[in-house]
Amino acid sequence: MPKKQDLRFNKNEDEIKLMISALNRKREQIHLGGGKKKIEKHHSKGKMTARERIDFLLDKGSKRIEIGEFAGYEMYEEYGGCPSGGVVVVMGYINGRQCIVVANDATVKAGAWFPITGKKNLRAQEIAMENKIPIIYLVDSAGVFLPMQDEIFPDKENFGRIFRNNAVMSGMGIPQIAAVMGSCVAGGAYLPIMSDESLIVDKTGSIFLAGSYLVKAAIGENIDNETLGGATTHTEISGVCDYKSLDDKDCLTTIRDIIDKLGEKEKAGFDRKKPKNPKEKEEEIYGLFPSDRNTPYQTLSIIERLVDDSKFTEYKAGYGKTITCGYARIDGWAVGIVANNREIIKSKKGEIQFGGVIYSDSADKAARFIMNCNQKNIPLVFLQDVSGFMVGSRSEHGGIIKDGAKLVSAMANSVVPKFTVILGNSYGAGNYAMCGKAYDPRLIVGWPTAQLAVMGGAQAAKVLLQIEVASRKAKGEEITKEEEEKLYNEVKSKYDKQTEPLYAAARLWVDNIIDPLDTRKWISIGIEAANHSPIEKQYNVGVIQT
Repeated sequence: MPKKQDLRFNKNEDEIKLMISALNRKREQIHLGGGKKKIEKHHSKGKMTARERIDFLLDKGSKRIEIGEFAGYEMYEEYGGCPSGGVVVVMGYINGRQCIVVANDATVKAGAWFPITGKKNLRAQEIAMENKIPIIYLVDSAGVFLPMQDEIFPDKENFGRIFRNNAVMSGMGIPQIAAVMGSCVAGGAYLPIMSDESLIVDKTGSIFLAGSYLVKAAIGENIDNETLGGATTHTEISGVCDYKSLDDKDCLTTIRDIIDKLGEKEKAGFDRKKPKNPKEKEEEIYGLFPSDRNTPYQTLSIIERLVDDSKFTEYKAGYGKTITCGYARIDGWAVGIVANNREIIKSKKGEIQFGGVIYSDSADKAARFIMNCNQKNIPLVFLQDVSGFMVGSRSEHGGIIKDGAKLVSAMANSVVPKFTVILGNSYGAGNYAMCGKAYDPRLIVGWPTAQLAVMGGAQAAKVLLQIEVASRKAKGEEITKEEEEKLYNEVKSKYDKQTEPLYAAARLWVDNIIDPLDTRKWISIGIEAANHSPIEKQYNVGVIQT
């Protein structure tokens, strides 16, 4: 139990609370979308904003998580920015049924699609497909952002992939509902009809492949947009839409009624008991987790404040100590936890192992634990604070690459759902071995203390400086101390910027940056979603060298 007079505890607590406060200020600004004036203009048309629509649609007071909240942060500034990627994605509950909602934010460039918008929409569809949960589209978009069409239109993971996913999800039996609550033009016009059911709001919703101006230019026909593709046209003439709504609230109420009638399907069977709060105080995480990324700490002390009743059954506690593995419950759900241990460890032979570094024995232990969890149908939670794998002749001769590959193989082939929380460092191959974004975690989030990169800024600067010095010496040139210092600072500054958690969140390398006290909620909602999708694939790690 930490003492309140512990200066290090107090310093850590103050710094992480300042980080969270700064994050919340940015969050408040992002939630304004295109700004107060754009919101007022939106309201003057009788329309709710994207976030207001989601609030009305979801059950009042129910839990929810937002995916890609910081998407687009400090990106596309030459075009005025793109807060939240111009689309809001939330996983929550409608009449008690878990769903994912995708709402275009028409206050941001009229809801136009930037490259990050497409990436975020595809992430929402990926979550729906993996977990077999309903997805609702609240459409209000002017279509592709034309100045960047080459980055959003033609490639595999671009705009067209969304409609491919519509078709695939329909074949999988995943409910899809589209509500046209504003513009729905060009290629985007296919989304409502490729969904299972579609709604359109009278006078504000419109669907057409080409608007009235383009129709005039193309074929010389004079027609207004409402007659061309309004609610009356598409519910009484074309039959494109199934429901005509009076206004936004009427539309959203109809969606709630539709979701209310959905039948239940087979579950994955993950074990859940009555939830219990941790015995240890969760808020003490703020003081126990060091603000200095190089300071050792007890990983078990963090785990005890995340799991039910603070009860953790540790696996191979005396072996491979730089990774901690064990069984626990989070909000009642059984989980297997794989966490980087940041303590400095002295073995019985007197050898020192550095915390946060993966050694051969810890990689071997983690691989075997992951196999056990797949055998027992237990979801996996990865708590990342990893600097990478141990290097040097001793590790290489001991087969660190082979043992690391064993861990990566066991983790990559896992058939139980995986969830990743980046507490601190997430560097190099350590990111991969501990289930980084490339390894399909169902959800991946970071704390405000998270740092993602191939290596830390200081290490990268030293490596590149050594290469530059060697290169110049080979040419018979000298490099001054001033030049060395300038090059070092330039590289370090660039890497430090790119390792910031908001940089990762802006590009959807993580689904969000969260308050550590929200960790249990994210994992619980994630496992509940995963429980809707029975595991059909047999676990097989393939060929591994032992």
